[in-house]
Amino acid sequence: MIGLIGKKIGMTQIFAEDNSQVAVTAIQAGPCPILMVNGKNIQLGFDLVKEKSVKKPQLGFFKKINITPRNVIKDVSKEAGVEYKVGEELKVDLFSEGDFVDISGISIGKGFAGGMKRWHWKGGPRTHGSTSHRRVGSIGSSTTPGRVFRGHHMPGHLGAQKATIQNLKVIRVDLANNLLLVEGGVPGHKNGYLVITKALKKRPKKAAVKK
Repeated sequence: MIGLIGKKIGMTQIFAEDNSQVAVTAIQAGPCPILMVNGKNIQLGFDLVKEKSVKKPQLGFFKKINITPRNVIKDVSKEAGVEYKVGEELKVDLFSEGDFVDISGISIGKGFAGGMKRWHWKGGPRTHGSTSHRRVGSIGSSTTPGRVFRGHHMPGHLGAQKATIQNLKVIRVDLANNLLLVEGGVPGHKNGYLVITKALKKRPKKAAVKK
């Protein structure tokens, strides 16, 4: 689960060796100093921030460990068998081309949305006589259960919640510019913060060993 904190720059396209077009997302990933080592987790910081924008208790914490204040602080799991020290920086070379990563972020908020957009309802009859093309309709019985079940799909706020996309392939790693190019889209808007971790469910294929 070891990973980095990053910022979504935007989407672009590159061409593979076979001249196929690949849509990628550019992410500014790290460098992330280690702020704390706590049990199975390490605490990372990302994105410099002015001291006047940091609360005094937090500013005292940064001064105690002698690290410039960071705007984003996240915990990630440690990699087994690796020693970590406070002040050590993790950079984008943590990943290699061909690796698979899981990326978490806050999805784009879309405001108030109806049930058909939010939950993909089929909708009512589309004939001229119908007056309930996109309406909610009945949501519960009058006697049994005599109430609306908790969690019933209804119109409401859409988006602006944590989302994770798994098994995204790393296409390119640019250590000089702290850039990571991953295949496909990632959650959130431009300049939104992301947490990039090594994929839990997928690993790159190992080369066959010649006997």
